[in-house]
Amino acid sequence: MSSVQIKAKINSNTRISQHCYKLSLAVGAVAKKASPGNFLMVRVSSGVEPLLRRPLSIHRVNAAQGVVELLYEVVGSGTQALSQKKAYEHVSVIGPLGNSFVLNSKAEETPVILVAGGMGVAPLMFLAQRLQVGKVTALIGARTSEHILCACDFKKLGIVVRIATDDGSCGFHGRVTGLLENIIADKKQQGAMLYGCGPKPMLKAMSGLCSSHGLTAQISLEAHMACGIGACLGCAVQTKQGFRRVCKEGPVFWADELVW
Repeated sequence: MSSVQIKAKINSNTRISQHCYKLSLAVGAVAKKASPGNFLMVRVSSGVEPLLRRPLSIHRVNAAQGVVELLYEVVGSGTQALSQKKAYEHVSVIGPLGNSFVLNSKAEETPVILVAGGMGVAPLMFLAQRLQVGKVTALIGARTSEHILCACDFKKLGIVVRIATDDGSCGFHGRVTGLLENIIADKKQQGAMLYGCGPKPMLKAMSGLCSSHGLTAQISLEAHMACGIGACLGCAVQTKQGFRRVCKEGPVFWADELVW
């Protein structure tokens, strides 16, 4: 897949929760090239600081209109600068980058479970758009009910949504992997295909559960990146085949190929 560098027009940059924003960009043909799991490297400022681009997962795509949406959380100076951008301004983006989720060829016959921790909902929404299946469940984990993201958007796609919160303020009381353990114990989920994105401890626990239950899982890793094109090796992770770059060989990996 070839990536390009373009100046993308901002359609909107909407605050959807206390610290999270949804950025809509007009990117033309980039939208048609994108696949679930891909990301963009976004230059958040026209000045010297911050110097490095920020990697943001492609959240939703309207290929016909040439539009992509990016979901991001304000956690530092880079994303803070991005949150100040207004409609009709332009940002430089490179993409689509990285590999993508592999869709099950027998998807209509196989239960699918999407597991999202916090901002991990970002790439899984794009995946949900592309899934042509009848038995999809999305598990969304958050610290509190106020931190739950995109539950209504998944439901609009006809997906069953289950919530887990650390403080028990909504849904299952505990980690989303605790909810996952309950779900996969159900015989109706035998042979399920799992897709996950979230913090590393969550993905490690998810991988262990899948291994013990004989299930297959693909996970999208979150990582700090400098170049986003595989040149700097700053995002390398250890796999059973040696070190692999999250930006190039990833961000999507089969869960059982990673060395945790």
